[in-house]
Amino acid sequence: MNTPSAAASGHVSVPSPGRARLVSAGFEPVIADYYWIQALQLVAGEKSAERNRTVREVIDLVTGLDPWVDHPYRFAALWLTGTEEEVKHANRLLEKGIAYHPLDWRDRFYLGYNLFFYLEDNARAADELEAAMGLPGAPYYLGSFIARLRASGDSLDTAALFLEQMIAQTQDEYAKAEYIDVYDEVETERRARRLDRARVEFQKRNGRDVRGLSELWSGPLRLLTAEPPAHPQIAGQHWKIDPASGEIVSSYYGRRYRVHVDPADEAERRTWRANSTGGGG
Repeated sequence: MNTPSAAASGHVSVPSPGRARLVSAGFEPVIADYYWIQALQLVAGEKSAERNRTVREVIDLVTGLDPWVDHPYRFAALWLTGTEEEVKHANRLLEKGIAYHPLDWRDRFYLGYNLFFYLEDNARAADELEAAMGLPGAPYYLGSFIARLRASGDSLDTAALFLEQMIAQTQDEYAKAEYIDVYDEVETERRARRLDRARVEFQKRNGRDVRGLSELWSGPLRLLTAEPPAHPQIAGQHWKIDPASGEIVSSYYGRRYRVHVDPADEAERRTWRANSTGGGG
């Protein structure tokens, strides 16, 4: 029989879920609880490929014996992140958790996060998070993040439509105000992209970049009939070229509308991506 010291060392003998079910004699939840304790003791040590394989096997066993368990699915999402294969395995467990707990928003949230952060699949991440939004207890801030994920794939129209629906349906005035703010930012980005296209066309026609953005809508070389407002509701804003990025930005926002990843998190993601292709065990 496994002992706490064996689990802490990372060496646990884990039967297959099918074999364990055969010998459980109707006590599947009890055996699942026992191995769940083993999993908790396993993670008390440092991560390693061998220990992660054992954790994965234990969680597969626990959820195979008692698929109605709750926390182990999200535990897998937090622990199994060493390689792309581990993340995909954790995602499969989360999908199983969703099947058994369809009204729990948290499994979809963790799945959406994994798809966004590790696998960089923003479209699928948005789908999962949008499905979580209507579930009891789901935070309203998910809507803003979903809109950014939708827009990241050049789907500004989809993001705008989503926000319009949220504005129309949301009863909470604080949430509605946030959705309106995000909608304004989406509309500003739509106008910025129109200026981007005009700027590219200007360069093609004239063999140079604009000397000032006003060349796009005034003077003999103009391509637009008028300057689009730099904010849908707030007057007195203007367009400028950001000196650091070279992008056209609204003076109100000072940046473009996209998913923001903290530089430290982005560095972590790049490191993870570089190290994760060596196999998942």
